[in-house]
Amino acid sequence: MKAQPPPLELPPPITAYWSAANSARIDEATACFAANAVVHDESRIHQGPVAIRGWIEETTRQYQPIVEALGVKEQDGRHLVSALVSGTFPGSPVELHFAFTLKEGQILRLEVV
Repeated sequence: MKAQPPPLELPPPITAYWSAANSARIDEATACFAANAVVHDESRIHQGPVAIRGWIEETTRQYQPIVEALGVKEQDGRHLVSALVSGTFPGSPVELHFAFTLKEGQILRLEVV
């Protein structure tokens, strides 16, 4: 019998964000971000709670994404996470890379790279 790899351990704010986002709990997902947070996704920048909530709502409505983390490493103060993202978009599923900067238990910056 082949041994299963240990479960991936992500920092709590990332786990909370993806758990909420994967279940379309928009308010909970938004609450994972700091008040002055910035999200950079698809050449667009979303700054602050209202813009980030709008980004989460739009992405959820359009694509119904489900994110499954594949790997994580810490580098230069950021958590670099590779993840399999599936949803209602062409080419699904795809592997994407996320760079999270965390501060005081919240997401300060998220870059989808």
